[in-house]
Amino acid sequence: MAEMAIGSSTTTIQNSGAALSSSESILTNYPLISAFLAFAIAQSIKFFTSWYKERRWDLKQLVGSGGMPSSHSSTVAALAMAVGFQEGFGGSLFSIALILACVVMYDATGVRLQAGRQAEVLNQILYELPAEHPLSESRPLRELLGHTPPQVIAGGLLGLVTAVVGHLITILTTSRS
Repeated sequence: MAEMAIGSSTTTIQNSGAALSSSESILTNYPLISAFLAFAIAQSIKFFTSWYKERRWDLKQLVGSGGMPSSHSSTVAALAMAVGFQEGFGGSLFSIALILACVVMYDATGVRLQAGRQAEVLNQILYELPAEHPLSESRPLRELLGHTPPQVIAGGLLGLVTAVVGHLITILTTSRS
């Protein structure tokens, strides 16, 4: 517990039953670091894969959605696994993280994938409009929105591996201290 002086009285602050310490910070937040790292690795894979296929650098690949592997899936899978390692796999926090991961992955292969396919059809209709049509100059819709199941599975596996490696590093560094 952390104590905070307010005026002449002292107030005790409790953080989810765990004691706050000065060594805890966002820079040592293992689940957060695992999630960000998994996202960065997934986006980097897309970036370099795009360069390899097209022989040109496409900076949109660093932040864009869609493609192999799913960075959304890798992020939430790493988060859930890291929360499980840190807080325990039987706790409420892991349950919340797991359900969040399942919803995100389901959405990536469901709604977002179908929205991307609809955008493809709508863009084709726009391209076939005569030049004098008022919508012929419309900007095309983004087609790469969702993921195929293999892209989601690859992203999920990447996230799990990232969290496991992070956990092993954490164990090794704390055992040496």
